[in-house]
Amino acid sequence: MIQCKRVYDPACAEDGYRVLVDRLWPRGVKKEALHNDEWCKTLSPSAALRKAFHSEAIDFSTFCQQYREELKQNREEGERLIQRAQQQPLTLLYAAKNTRQNHALVLAEWLRSLTA
Repeated sequence: MIQCKRVYDPACAEDGYRVLVDRLWPRGVKKEALHNDEWCKTLSPSAALRKAFHSEAIDFSTFCQQYREELKQNREEGERLIQRAQQQPLTLLYAAKNTRQNHALVLAEWLRSLTA
């Protein structure tokens, strides 16, 4: 099982293996306060893509297409996380305010597609 959760939401046992998937450390969160098992910057959007999306230079659809292209370059890292998800729940942690349009949801969908 792969799920997404904001870093600001409380951790729970059902989260399983918790992976921070943001390139930057979440604002206002102390490193010792975030209950995460790893910080995977490799699968986060590039700085240029992140900035283009947040400045509204590109829309979410374009962001998704470009992000998926970036993810193709890191298939091995994705497969490593899929192996984790086959052993226990995998929770992708993100800091974005928007819970409907964010990179963690795109990443989760991409990871699921690797198992299909």
